[in-house]
Amino acid sequence: MAIKLVALDLDDTLLDSKLAVSPRACEAIRQAIAQGVVVTIATGRMYRSALPYARQLELDVPLITYNGALIKSSLSAEIFLNCPVEQDLARQLLALCRQNNWYIQSYIKDQLFVEAINHYAELYSRVAGVPAVAVGDRLYAAEDSPSKLLVMAPAADIPGIHQALNHAFGDKLNIVVSKPTYIEITHPLANKGRALAFLADKFGIKQEETMALGDSGNDVDMLKYAGWGVAMGNASAAVKATARLETLSNDADGVAEAIEKYVLE
Repeated sequence: MAIKLVALDLDDTLLDSKLAVSPRACEAIRQAIAQGVVVTIATGRMYRSALPYARQLELDVPLITYNGALIKSSLSAEIFLNCPVEQDLARQLLALCRQNNWYIQSYIKDQLFVEAINHYAELYSRVAGVPAVAVGDRLYAAEDSPSKLLVMAPAADIPGIHQALNHAFGDKLNIVVSKPTYIEITHPLANKGRALAFLADKFGIKQEETMALGDSGNDVDMLKYAGWGVAMGNASAAVKATARLETLSNDADGVAEAIEKYVLE
């Protein structure tokens, strides 16, 4: 069956280790779109952080951002789905992080808020291309409902923090490890799999006509949903185990390879 919808994770998937989209991937995506295939981005990043890549690829589609908490058009900025974390829950989670001295940042109305500018905030801002806004103690007040919250810690500490967060909020929030040093927290119904299903339904595309490519924990739901779930060669063994197929790594043009092999006629 022909693939009609392709969802691409950004970091460590479409983007190489220099945070660039290769010319080969750009051409493969262009050819897929010319064939009538819907190609979109599905990322944990902020909308404003994903938008430059969508513009580079000339995508005129709804983008899946914040792990599916916000689906917003790349051109018209029309919002199709907005599913933020409930404000009171956000405050409880922020309080727990403060109590344990865990670094956390909050995303409200497509802005990045931190308590203070430190090495985590600087690193994230550099990768995302978005300035961090330091608000001091106001961070913990959660003055509005955040699209997402992100804990950053040394890789060795992430499993313990993840376990503690799941124990406290696992039945109320979606809590996933993406990068080895990231724990991403969204509304319990916000994940890339549900978002891909939402878009497939919007475009009248069957589940078996969808393809998704990803590498990390926040891609698992999307890889499971897609008729053609493709794990990157650089993905962990756990992520590869959830996918139907595997392609090359992000630095070996894995996205272009998969599109050429499975999508292009």
